[in-house]
Order: sequence, then structure tokens, then C-alpha cells
Amino acid sequence: MKIVIIMGSKVDIDWAKKIESKIKEFGVDVDLRISSAHKTPIKVLEIIKEYEKKDVVFITVAGRSNALGGFVDANTTKPVITCPPYSDKFSGFDIFSSLRMPSGVAPLVILEPEQAAIAAIKILSIKYTELSLKIKEFQEKMRQEIEKQDKDLKNGKC
Repeated sequence: MKIVIIMGSKVDIDWAKKIESKIKEFGVDVDLRISSAHKTPIKVLEIIKEYEKKDVVFITVAGRSNALGGFVDANTTKPVITCPPYSDKFSGFDIFSSLRMPSGVAPLVILEPEQAAIAAIKILSIKYTELSLKIKEFQEKMRQEIEKQDKDLKNGKC
């Protein structure tokens, strides 16, 4: 089992590292790769082929037109999550390139790195029950934190 993060260029590395960090908290292997749907489409296809026989979830990280998410999804039967970095340059409107896909192409679009990582873990947890347990522990920890915050607020500690 593995999660493969494909970036469009090294500009996307900081965003991808945020995703990688959360995935590693769950003990899942991550491979980081760089390839562009526009500039190196054959290499993208080679990367997909390299992992096609494995239990894998692909996460794509690419800004601007973000063709990478749709391109990967159209060329694999594996789950694909696209997590495009936010761009101030276009006031976030470049997100539409991730949301509007051709028929038959359906990558999940998740805007925050942590949530993209969690979604990928949940997908893998369908087969790997140890990940289900880790997700439950993570969720319980989140619940406990909210309960603590509420208790602190009630006791005037906030």
C-alpha cells in the first residue's frame, strides 16, 4: 500500500510536503514524484504504469490549469485526489480547472493538504483494517480536543 504524490513542478514541493507529513503520521509509505501533464505527459503515463499493479492512491498537486489531476485520473483505475495549491494570483479562480472535468474523468478535489492525506488514508482503509483503527484514533483525538476546548471555555480558561 502506498500513496503517490505527483507534482507538476518543484514549485509545488512545499504543498506536497504538507500532505506527505500527515500521511506519514499514519505510517503509510509515500512517494513524491514530479511530472507535468502538459510538458512531460509520457513520463506521467510511465509513473502511473509503475504503480498500476499496487494498492495505491494518487494525489496530484499542480497549480494554474491543473491538468495533472484529470490526466492521471483518465489514465488509471486507481483513486485520484487532486489537491491544487491556492493561488493569490488569480484570487483562487484557477480552482475551476480542477472542478470542471470532462465526462468520465472524476478525481476527488480536496483543497487542504491535511484533508487530502486523510481522504487517501480512508480510501486505503477499505482494504487495510489497521488504517481504519488509526483513523478512528485520529477522530477520537479530534473529538477529545473539542471537548477540552468547550470545558476550558465553560471554566473561563479561554
